[in-house]
Amino acid sequence: MKHEKFDKEYEHWRRTILEPVLKKYPERMDPFRTGSGEPVERVYFPPNPDDKYLEKQGFPGGFPYTRGVQPTMYRGKLWTMRQYAGFGNAEESNRRYRYLLDQGQTGLSVAFDLPTQIGYDSDHPLCSGEIGKVGVAIDSLADMEILFENIPLDGVSTSMTINAPAAVLLAMYIAVAEKQSVPAEKLRGTVQNDILKEYMARGTYIFPPKPSMRLITDIFSFCSEHVPRWNTISISGYHIREAGSTAAQEVAFTLADGIAYVEAAIKAGLAVDDFAPRLSFFFNAHNDLLEEVAKFRAARRMWAGIMKEKFGASNPRSLMLRFHAQTGGSTLTAQQPDNNIVRVAIQTLAAVLGGTQSLHTNSRDEALALPTEQAVRIALRTQQIVAHESGITNTVDPLAGSYYVEHLTDTIEEKALEYIEKIDAMGGMVHAIEEGYPQRQIQKAAYDYQREVEDGLRTVVGVNRYVVEEPPPEGLLKVNPAVGKAQLKKLAEVKAGRNDSKVRSTLRALGEAADGDSNLMPLILDAVRSYATLGEICGVLRNKFGEYSPRTVL
Repeated sequence: MKHEKFDKEYEHWRRTILEPVLKKYPERMDPFRTGSGEPVERVYFPPNPDDKYLEKQGFPGGFPYTRGVQPTMYRGKLWTMRQYAGFGNAEESNRRYRYLLDQGQTGLSVAFDLPTQIGYDSDHPLCSGEIGKVGVAIDSLADMEILFENIPLDGVSTSMTINAPAAVLLAMYIAVAEKQSVPAEKLRGTVQNDILKEYMARGTYIFPPKPSMRLITDIFSFCSEHVPRWNTISISGYHIREAGSTAAQEVAFTLADGIAYVEAAIKAGLAVDDFAPRLSFFFNAHNDLLEEVAKFRAARRMWAGIMKEKFGASNPRSLMLRFHAQTGGSTLTAQQPDNNIVRVAIQTLAAVLGGTQSLHTNSRDEALALPTEQAVRIALRTQQIVAHESGITNTVDPLAGSYYVEHLTDTIEEKALEYIEKIDAMGGMVHAIEEGYPQRQIQKAAYDYQREVEDGLRTVVGVNRYVVEEPPPEGLLKVNPAVGKAQLKKLAEVKAGRNDSKVRSTLRALGEAADGDSNLMPLILDAVRSYATLGEICGVLRNKFGEYSPRTVL
């Protein structure tokens, strides 16, 4: 018999959270059934829920969001299937995007090449040999127009993995939408815009922390007014995990970054409930299936508590940790690459069982090269099979109540909170990064893992056990070197055909604004519209802000 407090809380949840959602977004089918035809309830509860259950798990779509940020989860709508893609030039990437959309992908995710990620144009001397290699080369608005040609931006959600020059690429996206007659308030998507994890784990930074945080909060403020449906940051644990962290470290350092961004926005004069509903997160889906499920559940519960107790947020959407997941790139092996299909399937299950809002599945050949169309199709089909054939989308948070999963959830939360408390004692995440604290913790975890693999204490199938002789791989995708030459020619044509006086005027205005404290997004948008290049815009800001020089961490 359920106890009285639970019944009261359940009825409140049903009336105030569940029923309004069902009225607006009916479930995909009625009834849901198992493969054998047995009916499946929307959500299951323990037979005798106590106060601890209400405190720790509660109801899906309600505080503390352990069981998910929506009351019906995938019964109402499946996650966004968003394959990360981009290579060569804008024309090639546009063809890949339209192929993926034709195959059933439901959102775009843009991979930029290394020069673009660090704010250089393709004609910069440092960029030789890197143009279009790990993503698409974007030098100006002209490239962005081609990238989204015949893709109506009011009908698709787009994620852009860009950080240091995020303001510039977002401005280009808005400008493309203007040319399509799509108002900014209709745009949906995410810009990663997470510079703190770049300093500790990934390395594509440009400016020092203080001006970088200014650019981030400028995006928060601008989008809250002009692009209200846009997720202004994707606070990323993915790269922290790729660098070698543990699951608890991934949660801790990601949420500590989130705390730093919220504090910076409040210091800049923004009200927490004006920007916090558009914060989003990005996590890794690794191999240990149940630990990963627990990680996602713990992260949701922790963020809800942090936003409510530390920052006094009152809008329920400010308390929700909504996240994109990507399967673990560092887990893929060049040896026996077909094994990666199995790894990705397990990681897909972890992300979905953990309640992700969108998902990218890596391709079998990504330890060797950029993925081929065939490999990408298998990766996308993995998501579709899990969505439509596995049965795990038929009920909310199906692993809740497992003794092991609940123990892991509590354990990850406890360990992550210990890290956050240490970071708070150092004066926050920016200071902790400057002292090298998270970097050292990640390095040690990565070293310990690698030693276990090399000593045979941890098995990696096909690498240190079950090894076979293999022929060299065939059919890998290779970026044609001619792409770089074509990009340089296109860039030269853009520069020759634009109004140089207008370019100089917008760049001068941006430089003057950078000396003050006004929001830089409108100035960047003006420069983008004039076809000022990414490198020119970032060059102005480099001259004003300087460049970050990392300290050596041993």
